[in-house]
Amino acid sequence: MTQFFKLVKRNVKLFFKDKGLFFTSLITPLILLVLYGTFLGNIFKDSYVQSVPEDVNIPARIIAGLVSGQLFASILAVSCVTVAFCSNMLMVQDKITGVRKDLLISPLNKHTLALSYFAATFITTLTVCFFACAICFVYTAVVGWYFSAADVLLILVDVVVLTLFGTLLSSIVNGFLETQGQLSAVGTIVSSVYGFISGAYMPVATFGKGLQYVLTFLPSTYGTSLIKNHTMRGALSALADAGMPTEAVSEIKKFNDLNLSFFGNDVSVLAMFGILLGTVILLLGIYVLINLPRNKKPKSDNNKNI
Repeated sequence: MTQFFKLVKRNVKLFFKDKGLFFTSLITPLILLVLYGTFLGNIFKDSYVQSVPEDVNIPARIIAGLVSGQLFASILAVSCVTVAFCSNMLMVQDKITGVRKDLLISPLNKHTLALSYFAATFITTLTVCFFACAICFVYTAVVGWYFSAADVLLILVDVVVLTLFGTLLSSIVNGFLETQGQLSAVGTIVSSVYGFISGAYMPVATFGKGLQYVLTFLPSTYGTSLIKNHTMRGALSALADAGMPTEAVSEIKKFNDLNLSFFGNDVSVLAMFGILLGTVILLLGIYVLINLPRNKKPKSDNNKNI
């Protein structure tokens, strides 16, 4: 156990000590902030304003609260996965530099080393995501705060579960990487593709029917929808209280993937959480199986001197 804690401490210190690696992990939240602030935020704001009937007066702060809730959810849904892949780079770098071999030469079990990488990645990723979460809370408080105490708690729970999902996914994928080129390729693919297939950059409802059906099989879609339900619920309730027709509110929910369906069957928020938690358990089982200690068969001695 002492070895495990020492390794976790070593991995966490190396992550935060490496300024390049640390700032690389912050790129995704920063890009999303700029992307929403300069482009997507105005698009969604205009779409909300256009959906308001002429005889209904909706305060600008409620619209701003809706946009900030969408920004909040998108940043966290993506960051919990992409930051995990950045944090877990140390696992591959130790292979490349030979540090992993040196560690395993000592009386250290392979599964203890694997568990230390997982724990360190979870700690560093959660730290960065909670930091991004704090920035989003401050931003939301400025433009339009509609969170209840329950919403704040549920958002934090979502971040923890999504971070577990991202950490396990990155641990499994990075476990098969052996070179810097492979690491860079995987990092580029994840950072550029994950936001689209999870519905964080653009809602899944805006895609074609065929792609929508495909994305409903991915747990990332439900993870993004889950956190959107918690970051936008308060603003949507305020919108309805301000006189927005129920049909219009339902359309906004559908457009933003708050209401998802799986081949015509509505998926509840509780079911979304169950899908995400079930995926975490499945990935954990896979990671444990991959790193289980295996007894090596003794080599037969066929070269004995006669």
